[in-house]
Amino acid sequence: MPFSKREFLKATAGLGVASGLGAFAARPARSEDELPDMAAAAQPISADEHQARLEKAQSLMQAQGISALVLEAGSALVYFTGIQWWRSERFTGVIVPADGAPVAITPYFEEPSIRESVKVDISIRTWNEHENPFALVAGVLTDAGLSEGKIAIEETVRHFISQGIAEAAPAFEIVSGMSVTRGVRMFKSPAELALMQTANDITLAAYKHLYPQIEAGMNQFDVSSIMSQTTSKLGGSVEFSMVLLNEASAYPHGSGSRQTVKEGSIILMDCGCGVHDYESDISRTWVFGEPTQKQRDVWNTVKRGQEIALETAQIGTPAGKVDAEVRKYYESLGYGPGYKTPGLSHRLGHGIGLDGHEPVNFVGGEETPLAPGMCFSNEPGIYEFGAFGVRLEDCLYITEDGPKLFTAFSPSIDQPFG
Repeated sequence: MPFSKREFLKATAGLGVASGLGAFAARPARSEDELPDMAAAAQPISADEHQARLEKAQSLMQAQGISALVLEAGSALVYFTGIQWWRSERFTGVIVPADGAPVAITPYFEEPSIRESVKVDISIRTWNEHENPFALVAGVLTDAGLSEGKIAIEETVRHFISQGIAEAAPAFEIVSGMSVTRGVRMFKSPAELALMQTANDITLAAYKHLYPQIEAGMNQFDVSSIMSQTTSKLGGSVEFSMVLLNEASAYPHGSGSRQTVKEGSIILMDCGCGVHDYESDISRTWVFGEPTQKQRDVWNTVKRGQEIALETAQIGTPAGKVDAEVRKYYESLGYGPGYKTPGLSHRLGHGIGLDGHEPVNFVGGEETPLAPGMCFSNEPGIYEFGAFGVRLEDCLYITEDGPKLFTAFSPSIDQPFG
């Protein structure tokens, strides 16, 4: 069964010699030179910036006639309030009125923990285990002078929460909060871009440190383990270290089968880390030993796809056109058509920031125009099931002068890191 990026990380966590996965798995990354903490000087998002995000969201809510916005534990809650929490069967969330201070709702015994990470001026209302937390939501609306209107639900909020609010506040209309949250989160500030730059720098440095350590006989878990260790030593919070060897490289999220490095092996890696919650996502593909002519040709074609995507990603361009232009080039060479293989079987890229995957995407039919502050992965690939695949991925952000890369493109299949 193929792994997602995060599933691959879970599958490889803690694997070593004792697990029987390989003689290399528990070996630490080379330490002849102490690896620097590249995140030591990284500055977390300030309280003032969190407050400004809330105010921008409230401005959008007022313009759209929305009375309140509901957030639950997750990245949106971190983004707007700084509150770091997890999702469970107990509702912890924040109600943001269109005017006035937000209110957090959490179980009584969690209040001290919630206060540890909150970065904005907020009041907290608590509920005990025998009480209905959604009655507190209705109370927040009443205290804000609201008896009816629209309650916007952030797009990842779970159904039992939106349903509970609808039952507790039946006079209100439940609507999507997507236009509000996306209207703020899609456009990264200089502080966010700086954190993403650090995360990307760490991931690329980890790749460069790993590259000369790969040896024949290693399996995918051995390689992933070294990459994760190196990333951590460099100051990154490991998000995923996916390694696809040989035929597994033809399947974008891999295979559960054991794979081993040997002469002529394609090595496709897709890795990312977080710095103060902001993420990187970089893929590199190369060959252990001498590449075949077909491997070179496919690699060079994918590299040209990356270049076409960067050239196309200009301000005002519909996001879907970036995908379309690369796909058109690949089809001119006989790949595809569309998402068929051999060819590019997935979207060209995704939004990225506080989440590894955020709206919007470089995908067919996406009409959202590119604008300054938007961030994307640029990750074309060509995959031939039963043979091999190549993917190259670097992230970019849109500036007033056009697209800019966080990391330079891989130079060649022979020198993937220069």
